[in-house]
Amino acid sequence: QVQLVESGGGLVQPGGSLRLSCAGSGSISSMYTMGWYRQAPGKQRELVATITSGGYANYADSVKGRFTISRDNAKKTVWLQMNSLKPEDTAAYYCWARRITTDTNYWGQGTQVTVSS
Repeated sequence: QVQLVESGGGLVQPGGSLRLSCAGSGSISSMYTMGWYRQAPGKQRELVATITSGGYANYADSVKGRFTISRDNAKKTVWLQMNSLKPEDTAAYYCWARRITTDTNYWGQGTQVTVSS
């Protein structure tokens, strides 16, 4: 069983920064790719960033150069450092994990990020 618990969301002004954390438990291991998705009101859930156990990262074009994903395999934790935040980054952010061998997806409960002055 896999559980993902996010933290670190909140209200921030445009240009500000936030750091999201996702603590995994259960069978999370190097056999899982992890990452972050987001969903704004009225829009589909979209990929933000993913990272393999070996540290290979992939980013959505909209966040490249502003967001950084990182991971600690021993702690089963993934982080998303978000800088130069824009109002269009406002969304619920979801932690995600996928077991490589089965393509089974797991989701956290989400954490709200609001960028507003």
